[in-house]
Amino acid sequence: MRQIFLDTETTGLYPAQGHRIIEIAAVEVINRRITSQHYHVYLNPDREIDAGAQEVHGITLEFLQDKPRFADVVGEFLDFVQDSELIIHNAPFDVGFLNAELGRIEKPGIESVASGIIDTLKMAKEMRPGQRNNLDALCRHFGIDNSKRTLHGALLDAELLADVYLAMTRGQESLIIDMLDTPAHNDDNDALHIQTISQKVLLADETEVAAHQQYLQSLAKGGACIWQELQQTE
Repeated sequence: MRQIFLDTETTGLYPAQGHRIIEIAAVEVINRRITSQHYHVYLNPDREIDAGAQEVHGITLEFLQDKPRFADVVGEFLDFVQDSELIIHNAPFDVGFLNAELGRIEKPGIESVASGIIDTLKMAKEMRPGQRNNLDALCRHFGIDNSKRTLHGALLDAELLADVYLAMTRGQESLIIDMLDTPAHNDDNDALHIQTISQKVLLADETEVAAHQQYLQSLAKGGACIWQELQQTE
């Protein structure tokens, strides 16, 4: 399974007020293993950054002046996340901004590209009701080192989110069992599925049998040995 852990930074809180995305990061995980593949870009928003937002992520408009616009990178971004399961902390926030950016260039929402979207904030609230469930709190809870996170940054946050999610879902890994090619037998109600699996039976050799008999004789010295009685009745 291919999963993409995604995070964005923005000029403010509300896309409906014209705020824009200024950073996108996406980290690839395949079969619960973080790969070396990731997507990361800074974007020129063509507007001011709210002071409160800049305090959170530390990204300045001056730094973004020579960066591409969203329309310049949308193709490579969508190619990277195509057909993957997107995993996002507080997904409605990031999805809202992504869909606003896509809508400006007359493209369908991110839901049309991804195979699904998981909100880890919702998951965490269900697992830890009444507790703080921001990324820092979850890192502390699961023992994940977030000491480099002095400011919010999309790439670091996406990497930390991947670690958090894998810790949150530990034990839910699918167990892959190799089965024989023989088709399963179904009963009339199609409720019971039985498949015959060949197993090699290893018989005890003479030395092991003799050792077992000696052990039973030692048990019999302390009283009746049920295993010897059973052997005698066979």
